[in-house]
Amino acid sequence: MFNDHQLHERLNKALRALNFDTPTKVQQATLADTLQGRDVLVTSETGSGKTAAFLIPLLDKLLNVKAPGYEARALILTPTRELALQVHQHLEQLAQFTFIKGDTVCGGEEFKPQAARLRKNPEILIATPGRLIDHLDRATINLSDIEVLILDEADRMLDMGFEEDVTRIIQCCPQQRQTMLFSATLSQSEMPAFIGSSLTDPAVHQLSSHREVHNKITHQIITATDDQLKDKQLVSLLHKQSYDKAIVFTNTIVEAARLNGYVRRFGIRAGILHGDLTQEQRKHVVNLVKNGTLKILIATDVAARGIDIRGVDLVINRDMPRSGDDYIHRTGRTGRAGEQGTAISLIDPSEWNLMASIERYLKTKFEKRQIKGLEGSYSGPKKLKSSGKAAGTKKKKLAKKLAAKPGKKSAKDKKKVKKRTAPVIIDDGMQPFSRKKP
Repeated sequence: MFNDHQLHERLNKALRALNFDTPTKVQQATLADTLQGRDVLVTSETGSGKTAAFLIPLLDKLLNVKAPGYEARALILTPTRELALQVHQHLEQLAQFTFIKGDTVCGGEEFKPQAARLRKNPEILIATPGRLIDHLDRATINLSDIEVLILDEADRMLDMGFEEDVTRIIQCCPQQRQTMLFSATLSQSEMPAFIGSSLTDPAVHQLSSHREVHNKITHQIITATDDQLKDKQLVSLLHKQSYDKAIVFTNTIVEAARLNGYVRRFGIRAGILHGDLTQEQRKHVVNLVKNGTLKILIATDVAARGIDIRGVDLVINRDMPRSGDDYIHRTGRTGRAGEQGTAISLIDPSEWNLMASIERYLKTKFEKRQIKGLEGSYSGPKKLKSSGKAAGTKKKKLAKKLAAKPGKKSAKDKKKVKKRTAPVIIDDGMQPFSRKKP
């Protein structure tokens, strides 16, 4: 129970108002350390209550310890605007009976109005690295009074190329501070060095492996012959699958826009979310899904972290994600807070090996299913390697063999290559000719 930790009365009042009676697993594991002011390194699955796990001890500290100056006292770094807005919303709920204020420092809005708003000196800054660096460069933010630094999804920030920015931001904070690092995954090869430079003797709480799939989510794949069949399968799922709310993921903005137009032809209304939208547009479409005006969101990976929409019980990967970590974060939009969810990936021949790699990385096996009438001619490779990937053809093996030993081709090998090598045609606007000897 939260009462066991002797939290500040105003914070306890907010917890009671929000019906937060029993800490989640991650909160129960970390609160003792964080309330004592220790640095912590926490790995826990999405939807497990990580945000409250760092906001509760942060607010308790700010309520019990007098401010040392007039600048911001805490900084929460997040990889995306959506995650920053979500954290800010959660902060407002937990701080509703206090005088503690927070503000977001993100791109997607004009710089000058944002800087003017920050002159009111909010105690807590919730920022994305790029925009915070802009403020540091223009001296519109001072981090000299930071008492608590929280790195939320630090591995994602590194993956997005923010390592230098995050390192610089950390160096702008006082050395005497409490640092908390929370993430659903900690798989980046750069993380060990990064952890060593930002945390001091941290208490480590690994509540889930970065390769661990969510046990409340059913993971399925549906094979498709080509993109056209994938589109038909997607429409069928959105029409016939039972769900409250659904998110459809694509790999590109262009594909998200195309799919949004395609499904509308079949009477399916959906919102679209990607990085080219303004902050107001992104906030508007998320709210439409949250309040139930729209049941379906078509998104790129910008929504894979930071979007917490209650009632999402279906995730469809129209395009297979590029890595196992991306798969975890996409599918983690469902099955949150102990609820059940379903994740379905549509797989064409070019994506089979990627899917097999993700299965192997996550140490799991996806359930295979079909849609009646939309089975297609492709149901997977005829031959599989022990890794689950498609077995290569003899032609590819031969080419690899010859490439490895270009100076030692046998007469038999040369004869095989000659039979299998087509003439090379060069189109230079003139009469085509062949390089192959007559």
